[in-house]
This record gives sequence, C-alpha cells and structure tokens, in this order.
Amino acid sequence: MKAKRWFFEEPLAEADPEVARYILADESRQRSQVELIAPKNYMSKAVREAMGSMVVFTTVEGYPGKRYHAGVENVDAIERLAIERAKAMFGAGYANVQAHSGSQANQAVYFALLTPGDTVLSMDLSSGGHLSHGFKSNLSGRWFKTISYGTTPDGFIDYDAMEQLARQHHPKLMIVGGSSYPRAIDFPRVSEIAAQVGAVTLADVSHFSGLIAAKEYPSPFPHMDFVTTTTNKNLRGPRGGLIMSRDPAFGKKIDSAIFPGIQGGPLPDVIAGKAVCFGEALQPEFTEYARRVLSCARTLASSLSARGYRIVTGGTDTPFTMVDLRTRGLTGDVAQKTLEAHGVTTNRNLVPQDKESPNVTSGLRMGASAIAARGMAEPEASELAEIIADVLDRAAAKPGQELEVNASIAQRVSALAERFPLYPT
Repeated sequence: MKAKRWFFEEPLAEADPEVARYILADESRQRSQVELIAPKNYMSKAVREAMGSMVVFTTVEGYPGKRYHAGVENVDAIERLAIERAKAMFGAGYANVQAHSGSQANQAVYFALLTPGDTVLSMDLSSGGHLSHGFKSNLSGRWFKTISYGTTPDGFIDYDAMEQLARQHHPKLMIVGGSSYPRAIDFPRVSEIAAQVGAVTLADVSHFSGLIAAKEYPSPFPHMDFVTTTTNKNLRGPRGGLIMSRDPAFGKKIDSAIFPGIQGGPLPDVIAGKAVCFGEALQPEFTEYARRVLSCARTLASSLSARGYRIVTGGTDTPFTMVDLRTRGLTGDVAQKTLEAHGVTTNRNLVPQDKESPNVTSGLRMGASAIAARGMAEPEASELAEIIADVLDRAAAKPGQELEVNASIAQRVSALAERFPLYPT
C-alpha cells in the first residue's frame, strides 16, 4: 500500500485543529458583523484563487526579464500584466508592483530621492497624515527632517500655511494624502507650491485610489511626480503596495530602491492577485462599485450629522467619514469598543487639534469600502448610521460606565449582515 503523503494531503483541520478553529471563528465573526474599518475590504473569488495558486511557491528576485532564478517565465508575464494594468488605471508613465505594503512603497520613494537628513514637508498626523510620511516613531522620521503642515479650524488643508512652510524650509520632498483626511486634495495647487521651491511631490492615495481609478476623485497625474497606494482598501485587492510616476525616467531609481534597496524577493502570489484586481478595476462594473462606496460614505456622514454628530469638514469626498466625538463627551476608544460589542467594527482615530493620545483619540473613522463590496448602498448606510447613533447616544448618556449590549440593536446588525452575505459557505 502506498504511504499517505500527509505533507500534500492532510487538511488544516486535521494538521492543526487549533489554528483551524481560530480561522473558522474569525470567518464567522466577519460574516455576522458589519465592517466599517476603512482599510479593510473583501477580495473577489478570482483574486483569492490567484493568491492561493501554485504561483505562491515560485521564488523570484529582480524584475521581469532580469531575474536571478530560473523557472520564472510565467511570473514574469503576470508581473508585466500587473504593471501595464496599473499604468492604465491611473494614467501613469511607470509602475512598480513589488512593494509589500504602502509603507514600503513610501519608503522606496524616500530612498530613491533623498539623502538622510533631507527635509520633507508632510501633513500632521492628527490632521490626516500617515506614520510613514516622516513621523518620529517611524524610520522615515528618524532618517529625515520632517516639517508638518496642518488644517484650518474647519478641518481643510491649509494650503497657505503649506506654501509658507515650503518657502521657509525648502523641502526636497512634499507629501500629500494620508489615512484620515476626508476631502479632495488640490493637486494643482500643491504642484505649484512645490515648483516654487524645487521640491519633488508625492501623493499617497491609499485610502481613495479606487475612486481615482473610477474617476470619482481628482487624479494626481499629471500634477504630482509620484503616487503610492496600497492595493487592498477600495481597490479590493491583496494587501500590498504600488508605486507610480508620471515620468518613466524615474523608474530605474524606484526599481533599485525596492530591490535590492529595501526588499529581497517580491511575492508572486500577491502580484498575481494585484494583476487580477487591477483588471477588475478597469471594468465598467468597478465604476458602479466606486460610486456606491462614495455614496455610502456620504450617507453615513449626512445621517450621523442629522443625529447631532460633528463630521470633520462637514462631509467627505473619500470612502471614509471622520466623526469628532468631543461635542458628545465621548472618546474614540470607548466608541470603538461599544460599537464592536454590538457587531459594528470601526476604529478610533485622531482628529484635527486632538488633545488625546493615539490610543484614546477624540474621533472615529468609518469606511464604506467593505459594506459596498457586500452590496450595500445608501439605504443600508442610512440604517447603519441610525444604529451607530443609537449605540453612541446610549454610551454618551452613561459616561465612564461599562455599557451592556442592547440585544435588539445587536440583532439589527446581524440581520443586516445576513441580508448581504459574504462568500458562499
């Protein structure tokens, strides 16, 4: 009798029941809860198949046509497809699809253009910037000098202050975009300011790249020199990074910064998933999805505003809504925990002029990418806003107290999730 080849045949449930149990438990959680954490989304069945294929076993170093390993002809073809589709999505002259994350994509731009000690002008963290844009707790802030611009009292980017800081400090790199600025960025104005001081420009569009691909948000090209993004969020792809430039001449520097600069081999399975999701984003159906994402985010904002909650900037042009909880006597950590207990996942977040720590915060960020992927639209976003307001009103009425879960509200959430199921079981 032929011996069982357990390494190739034994399923996870038998090989490691403990891990299998946690995976099944999280699958159950995701099916029954409503996901409003802005970076999170779901991939199509096709993207999941690409990532779970045998391509995952191929190891590569270098770039298509110039690899250091044999047996890479098909991976080369996949990566070339991903590059061409990325360029088509954004109207870019060059694209690198190897970055493992958005942070590494930003890091590559830093290392391609700057020398340690150079000055960078980027958005303040509480105003909507990102750790990888030069903050002290991140490598980018330890190796480079960061000057931060912020927002006006009503939460909009203060372009006049940006211009004044640029003239005063003469940064080599200027960055716009981030993780919690909810409005459209004036890319032409930023380009004009940068031109005055000879700075190179970078737009980190990770949280709204899907809207750009669908032409529902202003394009950073041709105004910005570089664009970086993650490929999950509202692009609905795998977790990874993407770097683009309007000028193909920059390509060699970026390629060298990624490999051998900050990474070794790329992840062929993730690149395959990127290629598929980029192809999906080029289809007409993706535009309908992106429009639904934006309409859901705006409905969340307007409905919560109608219930008395302060919305940063009064609305949104992105897939997420920023809620300032200070007028309700709540902090972000309490709001996040209370909503999660009722089946709605969000994340606490700093808001402009926030005095709380990042672990507490005065705000809450709510993203619509995942609910739109499930098929929800404005009516469901409105229903969710009412649920959220009901939960937070109860929390605000009992400050400092542990709030018991309201069974009827939790049931409303699970019923909504059940109406829009995830992948078939």
